[in-house]
Amino acid sequence: MATLTLDNVRKNYGQTEVIHGVSIDVTDGEFIVIVGPSGCGKSTLLRMVAGLETITSGDVRIGPDRVNDREPMDRNIAMVFQNYALYPHMSVYDNMAYGLKIAGTPRDEIAARVATAARMLQLEPYLQRRPRELSGGQRQRVAMGRAIVRKPAVFLFDEPLSNLDAKLRVQMRLEIKALQRDLGVTSLYVTHDQVEAMTLADRMIVMNAGVAEQIGAPLEVYADPATTFVAGFIGSPPMNFLPGGSLGLNAPTAGIRPEQLRRAEGDDVRLSATVRYAEALGAESLVHMVTDEGTQICLRQDGRAAPPSLGERLSLAFDPSDLCLFDEGGTRLRRI
Repeated sequence: MATLTLDNVRKNYGQTEVIHGVSIDVTDGEFIVIVGPSGCGKSTLLRMVAGLETITSGDVRIGPDRVNDREPMDRNIAMVFQNYALYPHMSVYDNMAYGLKIAGTPRDEIAARVATAARMLQLEPYLQRRPRELSGGQRQRVAMGRAIVRKPAVFLFDEPLSNLDAKLRVQMRLEIKALQRDLGVTSLYVTHDQVEAMTLADRMIVMNAGVAEQIGAPLEVYADPATTFVAGFIGSPPMNFLPGGSLGLNAPTAGIRPEQLRRAEGDDVRLSATVRYAEALGAESLVHMVTDEGTQICLRQDGRAAPPSLGERLSLAFDPSDLCLFDEGGTRLRRI
């Protein structure tokens, strides 16, 4: 186990800068999720930590050691890939043991480590099977087991659940979080799925075009977004954005979460909108509307409430203290 430090890490391809100076101090045993849309640089950043991409400038430290110039095998990390990267001709046991054999680990110790990992991951009945005889979830467990047996200082996960169906993703997400907590290994986890980020992370790095737009605990980032990008990316459905002038505010943009809107009563009205359609999701309903100014917004309401009709006009209210205000560049404005 170890700390991990990224100190103003940058990456250029020729004259094009793709990672714009990311810095973070990761504490021992912390679970950090790097989240953002496709092409934002999150996997590149992870691969720089792994040693699979060179670092143009800045430093990566694992524990007290600067590892910029070390080969991946010398960084004491273990990586779990999106495509599992299992050897198809080897058994589950041999896949999990292979890295230890290459490192010259004694046979008895290899057997003990594989047995422990297999028990943790419920793979004991499958140790003599080949990867083709396993389900997607079982293959992912094998990939995780191969990482666990190495006893690394840092786990690196590169979108490990993206090949699984929705139900299995939820199950594996819970298993990864519980496993990481039990092992106490410092972890970096890359995903484009903001729900995964919210549920797994101790802290998350929200990436946008190579820039770390915000670093913080999930609920902190959700409640207090630093930019319109973060506010629009984190949260499902995302934050509503309204022209500040339409609300009588001295700010270009005002944001309000769908659950912070409510049906207005009496003199409570803040804005009016016309219903475009409603999604009944069981415990909640999402009502999609367009304001009189033509802005699309969403209201989250209790699923037991009667859904509005298509074309119905609704009067809406909110607590002004719930508004997030942003400048013309999308940066959060702080109230004084």
